[in-house]
Amino acid sequence: MICLREWPAESERQEVVIRLPGEPGKRSGPNSWSLALVHALPIAVLLLSLHYYWFAIADRYVVFLYYHDMGPLYPDTSPFSRVTSSRYWMTGLVASGEVAILYGIVNGLLGRVVPNYRLPRWWRVWTICAALLVVGIPGITMTVNWPTLPVLNTVQVTLVTLLGLALALMPGRLAAEAPGELVWLSADGFGLMLVVLNLIHLEKLSRWLARGGTWWVRMMVVSLTVGVAWLLVVTGLRFWRRRPVPGAMEVFAAGLCAAYLVMPVVHHLIGTDGYYYISDSDNFFARSQVLQVLTWLVAGAIALGLKWLYRRLAAHRARMADA
Repeated sequence: MICLREWPAESERQEVVIRLPGEPGKRSGPNSWSLALVHALPIAVLLLSLHYYWFAIADRYVVFLYYHDMGPLYPDTSPFSRVTSSRYWMTGLVASGEVAILYGIVNGLLGRVVPNYRLPRWWRVWTICAALLVVGIPGITMTVNWPTLPVLNTVQVTLVTLLGLALALMPGRLAAEAPGELVWLSADGFGLMLVVLNLIHLEKLSRWLARGGTWWVRMMVVSLTVGVAWLLVVTGLRFWRRRPVPGAMEVFAAGLCAAYLVMPVVHHLIGTDGYYYISDSDNFFARSQVLQVLTWLVAGAIALGLKWLYRRLAAHRARMADA
């Protein structure tokens, strides 16, 4: 549970408590496995249908860009090269991103039009989906089309799908019970996404500069600046509008959802020139594990800094009101 603080027109502070997914709330009873099953089945069907299409029906030379000419930096694009293998597990993020968007929209609508709409705890829905996916995804990827995936690739696809699904389900209750707060949190996520997806390109700086690619360097710097500025503006607007402030973990999770769920879907649907292929992981993750961890640490530090800034502004407002 997270306490979101707002400062109303009066000088007194008011505690605003929002129950996030996974906690008991007025719309979620303790015995809700049957309700979770109602939510989980269509989600699992959607995820398995997408994987069946990509791995069993679609042309893999298009979807996974088999033997596609990607230039000298990617000389090997055969079915089990590093870059192609990453496309396999990126399907888990694209599919989970579609679930996040659809699940948020559906719950937002039902929360507005259905009296006493009850949303099951996200982890119950995830557990049921996981039981189906750990059987269904290997059953698809290891048995159909050519080439079938070996165990390691199948495990990667399954694990990434399960992790992405966990992120996708978490905002569901907020969409149903407090859609306005979800909009504000999504705004935070957008700004943090710009930071996360641009810091990973630090490993490409030397290559860009060696090839005269100063335009890419400028774009990275501009995107990072816009991301940080955006977060400061959203925090300022929250303070001005006297909106509750989320916890640092919620802002961090929102950034992960935007970077690793929403953006892969955007790339898949809009950024592929109508071919709808699956992106490789280099568009979203650093090759260097150290740089990737540092990127997440920086994003977490920014989320903590935003909460600290909001509290300082609130304390200043309280002192001014008492003066």
